[in-house]
Amino acid sequence: MLVLVDFYATWCRPCKTLGSIFGASKRRARPQVKIVKIDVDKNQPLAAQYTVRGVPTMILYKAGKQG
Repeated sequence: MLVLVDFYATWCRPCKTLGSIFGASKRRARPQVKIVKIDVDKNQPLAAQYTVRGVPTMILYKAGKQG
């Protein structure tokens, strides 16, 4: 299984555009891809842990490993 972690912010225009694209893709890609959205403003420690310097930032995991 693939897991796509999407770090975003509500004020970020590119994040909103990607969000609508991911919404459509999520319905088609199920169950092969799980998309997890993380609001960097509400989850600052987690964003820092993953060294998120800007949004949008996406990290893809395959079989539990970052790829």
